[in-house]
Amino acid sequence: MKRVVRQVSRSGYQKLAKPLLFRQHPDKAHEGMIKAARALHRVRGENILRVWNYRNSRLEQEILGLKFKNPLGMSAGLDKNFDLPPIAKRIGLGFEIGGSTTAQVCAGNPRPWFRRLPSEKSIVVNVGLANNGVARNIQRIKRYPRRLWRDFPLSVSVAKTNNPENVSDSEAIADYCQSLRQLEAAGCAPLYEINISCPNTYGGEPFTTPARLDKLLTAVDDLRLTRPIFVKMPTDKKWPEFMKLLAVIDRHEIAGLTIGNLVKDRSALRNSKLLDNEIRGNLSGQPARELTTGLIFKTYAKYRDRFVIIGVGGVFTAEDAYEKICAGASLVAMVTALMFEGPQVVGEINEGLVKLLDRDGFQNITEAIGSAHRG
Repeated sequence: MKRVVRQVSRSGYQKLAKPLLFRQHPDKAHEGMIKAARALHRVRGENILRVWNYRNSRLEQEILGLKFKNPLGMSAGLDKNFDLPPIAKRIGLGFEIGGSTTAQVCAGNPRPWFRRLPSEKSIVVNVGLANNGVARNIQRIKRYPRRLWRDFPLSVSVAKTNNPENVSDSEAIADYCQSLRQLEAAGCAPLYEINISCPNTYGGEPFTTPARLDKLLTAVDDLRLTRPIFVKMPTDKKWPEFMKLLAVIDRHEIAGLTIGNLVKDRSALRNSKLLDNEIRGNLSGQPARELTTGLIFKTYAKYRDRFVIIGVGGVFTAEDAYEKICAGASLVAMVTALMFEGPQVVGEINEGLVKLLDRDGFQNITEAIGSAHRG
């Protein structure tokens, strides 16, 4: 029955809802989605979204002491102020990475923030970490009932506040640490993500160089946080440079890696003429698929189980997700597919993953992790 509902809703989304949404500027469509999610939650209406949910025990995992009902989650960037966890869980996602949030309230970059590239299955993103600040976001998270987080772990992505005052390393590190201290004191999230690779901010990405990353992670070590920490990695580094960052991270109390962030290189587009130089921002979605999967494969080959890997970038189908899992990702996360395919895509991907497990003779999703390295 749920499969039929997903098929009907896919057709409805593609023929009715998507054309209406895509007539709106993506900034306005994003604002409308957040407002609708808040309204739905106020009347507890998100339960109707369960019709899209697909559940199978073969997709369940326990990772870092946390239960995940499936490996598919929402990446940071869509839900900057933690409005969407009830919706995300009801449509069948297994976890969410919210934010990124910052120590201070941040207005972000001048609008527009988004530009759709439908032919490329990509969105040009230039938000610049707009968010309500960590204190207000903690309060929002704490207002949700505890039952929401059962088998639906929340990771809070933390970045440095995007303003000229946080350009120096010492100020930026203090900004990160202030957010992490508040999260730790609140005890409202079981996972943290340190976003070192947001490409749309004052001062660029200072902590994507080894020496400066070491300074940041040393300061984070000194906080003695009790929750597992992930580092969100850049995608624009060649493997030798990327490997140097991994070597630094390996020396610190870091449990996992999110691979990776937006793509800067516009040659990743099939039609690079779609964007002129005056359009600011970086690429989500399909242009990141092969790039991030390759980085996941090489990272897992070198470090195996040292890091839990969350694969992000270009996940539109079960095959896309499975490719990242076989390369070495324990979890995968997406955003762009929700915009282009609709919310029913979550159930379709999870159901498709079970079929791929059957095809390859795996009993559960854990057996598939890193299987591309086993010949």
